[in-house]
Amino acid sequence: MLVSCGADTAMKKGDKYFALGEYYDAANQYKKAYAQTASKERFLRGQRALRMAECYRRINQTQRAIAAYNNAVRYHQVDTVVLLHLAQLQLKNGSYKEAEKTFVQLLDSLGTTESALRKNPSQRSALESQLLVGLQSARMAPKWKEEAQYSGYTVKKQELFNSRRAEYSPMLAGDDSDQLFFSSTRNQAKGDEVSGITGTKNADIFFSQKDDKGKWSKPEPIDSELNTEEDEGACTFSPDFRTMYLTVCKTDPTYPRYAQIATSQRSDASWGKATVLEVSKDTLSTFAHPTVSPDGMWLYFVSDMPGGLGGYDIWRAELTTRGVGPVENVGAPINTPGNELFPTFRPNGDLYFSSDGHPGMGGLDIFIAKPQSEEGIVNNEKIAAATDTTAEANSSLFTNATDTTAEANSSLFTHTYYLLEHPGFPLNSAGDDFGMTFEGLHNRGYFASNRGDARGWDHIFSFEKAEIIQTVKGWVYEKDGYELPAALVYMVGNDGTNKKISVRGDGSFVEEIKPGVDYVFLGTCKGYLNHKEALRVEPVLESQEYVLQFALPSITAPVLIRNIFYDFDKATLRPESTQALDSLIDLLNENPNVTIELSSHTDFRGSDAYNERLSQKRAESVVNYLIEHGIAEDRLSPRGYGESKPKVVKRKLTETYPWLKEGDILTEAFIEALDDEEKKEACHQLNRRTEFTVLRTTYGMFDAENKKNN
Repeated sequence: MLVSCGADTAMKKGDKYFALGEYYDAANQYKKAYAQTASKERFLRGQRALRMAECYRRINQTQRAIAAYNNAVRYHQVDTVVLLHLAQLQLKNGSYKEAEKTFVQLLDSLGTTESALRKNPSQRSALESQLLVGLQSARMAPKWKEEAQYSGYTVKKQELFNSRRAEYSPMLAGDDSDQLFFSSTRNQAKGDEVSGITGTKNADIFFSQKDDKGKWSKPEPIDSELNTEEDEGACTFSPDFRTMYLTVCKTDPTYPRYAQIATSQRSDASWGKATVLEVSKDTLSTFAHPTVSPDGMWLYFVSDMPGGLGGYDIWRAELTTRGVGPVENVGAPINTPGNELFPTFRPNGDLYFSSDGHPGMGGLDIFIAKPQSEEGIVNNEKIAAATDTTAEANSSLFTNATDTTAEANSSLFTHTYYLLEHPGFPLNSAGDDFGMTFEGLHNRGYFASNRGDARGWDHIFSFEKAEIIQTVKGWVYEKDGYELPAALVYMVGNDGTNKKISVRGDGSFVEEIKPGVDYVFLGTCKGYLNHKEALRVEPVLESQEYVLQFALPSITAPVLIRNIFYDFDKATLRPESTQALDSLIDLLNENPNVTIELSSHTDFRGSDAYNERLSQKRAESVVNYLIEHGIAEDRLSPRGYGESKPKVVKRKLTETYPWLKEGDILTEAFIEALDDEEKKEACHQLNRRTEFTVLRTTYGMFDAENKKNN
């Protein structure tokens, strides 16, 4: 009687833990109850084995779960759901022949056949769909393993990042992918309590930094208010690296725990306290595994909210200045009656996610959803315009490229469908494989997997797939100045490419380009003139990067025109000036609504009157060249200032001349006070210059009645 009472007490405790989702603690109680149940109590032993199996399954202790399910079957506590779970666990254990037998047994128990289920997909139940997926998985997985050499992937366990506990959801960050964030339940995580769910401490977010030699530092927990004694995991970042999105799970001793999405803001190098992000008014569903689309416009996440296809689905919501927009299910073929989890994007737009609802090798497998456009998104007129170098054509082209209305973006998504790809073995395994992160545009990075761990704990692995990638790296900066982190670059190709790119903090961007495509890039920034670059590449035998420079002239300050040369003591332009003048012509054609003052300046040697006459003639020589090459005369105003406007030193110039300070004015008195003849001559050369200043940005935009032209 005492033994029986002990078993009953353990069962009650186990049921209480199970209701709260604390499966580790529940499993221990069910195990105790099972051990205290007499062999002759076959029904009770079967029931308690089944409860134990359910807990082990949920905490990824696959082998223990299989053993417990087998005991439940032995004691005749079996139904279709039990057989399904057992077969799925056999898949996860890599026991593919046993899994196939169990799936066939399940078919028999349903009184149907595989061919019958395939004939009526619309009438298939969720269980029947999972059965067919499982059967296909059991038959295909051995072939994927045999064909591993053809997958192209190399996978290695990364011991530096791993511990004796769990590590998962790695995420690379930084312009050079030199920072790695991941979640871990290792002993350094905050708090002293052990989770009743996993039997380990609650997860914290850890961080590792790569040094100049490519060596990663020992991972340390983020030392800020971000980590707490509760669960923090599965983080991702906005494209500007200022906002972290993460999954948090708060503890309530009387209520099941629901995961929520939270945000943390970065101040300098420190991450602030996580604040829950309200994605939906639904308080009874899970919201987890956030990721942000490469353009920063969409938040993708996982939820079991009503309206999905079954289990956990991938959803998305638009990120706006007003907050998170309405949520929408991304639908089939990505989502299934099973579970789709851990979405993440490769920078080229491919969506990676993990699923147990598609045929795989067992557990969660990684899948690739490649976006395909039914209509090419961009019509033939836009494609033709992408290679048109006239100002009018490009003006209309880039107007379309900057359309950010919800209607425009909605239609782009509506006309997009996905082709799914299973990358095979060894990227996938019999265990759970998930949480991809990429090193820039390359097909290499890190992911998490519990393969080979009997306790079911996840660890971090690296992956790489050799492939030829052609990329363009662009730099947007102020002409004769520094980077412009607020710049935008519009990228249009005659294959339908149409992107708006936000540059990084150093003014750079990197994009993948395809051979045989004509691209046009337009660099823009408020307060600066635009600059356009065209690029076409041909196929290559190894990865290659092309570099483009976008030096944007200021609208509000004089802009130096380098390499303008005149005959000595004359206004005649020398042949070496042609390249600089042709670049100015291109700039004026790229900015057809701009008028400029073209100014020439001399040093203070010679009389004031002479210097003014010479500089005026030189300015007129430049203007005449521009007119001869197609620039309208009324867009140009020549002005010779002689020595009356000495050079004002900008900060960038002090890098070349460290003995100058920002704000220095190179007047006669300033130069004469210098104690070095070479420094004096350098100042004279800086004063002898040709510049332009923007006068208007509305040329040709209005008619005689001051009405805006179309």
